[in-house]
Amino acid sequence: MEAEATSSKQGAINMTIGALVGILALLAYLFLGSRNETLEIQKLLTSKVEQFASTQIKLDSISAKLDEKISEVRRLGGSVVELERIKRQLENDKKKLKYDLSFSIQQYTLKIRDYKNFLTLHQDDTRKLKAENGSLLSQTRALEQEKQSILSENEGLKNEKAALAQTVVNYSLQNADLKDKVTLASTMKAVNVEVNAVASNGKERRGGSYKASRIDRLKITFILPSNPVALTNDKDIYLRLLDANGAVVSESGIGGILLVDGNEIGYSLRQTVPFENNDQRVDLLFRREAPYKPGAYTAELYSEGIKIGDAHFQVK
Repeated sequence: MEAEATSSKQGAINMTIGALVGILALLAYLFLGSRNETLEIQKLLTSKVEQFASTQIKLDSISAKLDEKISEVRRLGGSVVELERIKRQLENDKKKLKYDLSFSIQQYTLKIRDYKNFLTLHQDDTRKLKAENGSLLSQTRALEQEKQSILSENEGLKNEKAALAQTVVNYSLQNADLKDKVTLASTMKAVNVEVNAVASNGKERRGGSYKASRIDRLKITFILPSNPVALTNDKDIYLRLLDANGAVVSESGIGGILLVDGNEIGYSLRQTVPFENNDQRVDLLFRREAPYKPGAYTAELYSEGIKIGDAHFQVK
């Protein structure tokens, strides 16, 4: 009996020791797992901090370049409206970065790319403005000297003076045209424009050639590419649908008159689109009661008084 009690007691001790060893092993496993997880979090935080610092440096560098560009264009007598607007936008991005808890390196990489593209585009325009101003200054001085010489030598050369004065006007117009091109850079564009036919049962057909009996609606699809110098706001998109004779295809109560380059032209449909500046896709649906006549059709797109894209299709 005493041997059996001793054996039983020894077994209990062994079980207790085994349980303690198991608990210690579990605690060691949990400790190592927690430690590894902490190291991974530290690595992730370090990477985020490095990305944040790199982004801040790049934005500061672009800000300094914009300041230099504004000063340079102002000295040349050019317009700095767009440059100052982009500078304000950049400063807002810098402020947002400081408190951006959902910081994404991909998002800011795209912003930095767009700012650099804008600086590259504006650098070409600045070089042209420099050359134009230098040429205009030389021409003005030469014309002034010629004018004085003509006045002192012969009063009868007034016609030649008028021609020389016109040259000055032409150079001024060229300089103004250059500034207009800078403004044009901020205009939206419509790319990958397609016109598809939608039947009355909702089936959509593509390809650019459709039977008139299967056209219940026309679906005009296109992409508005991102543009760092374009304003992010609501844009009125105008559809101008032209038949084979160049006449505007419209439906009562839908179309209207649009002003383009000082001229009034008819349009078929107007739709307001929130411009998000992110290569967004836009769909316009146009429906008319009368059937389409066979022939070649053109769909033109306008916004802010400028044609931004077009597409062609056939009706059989």
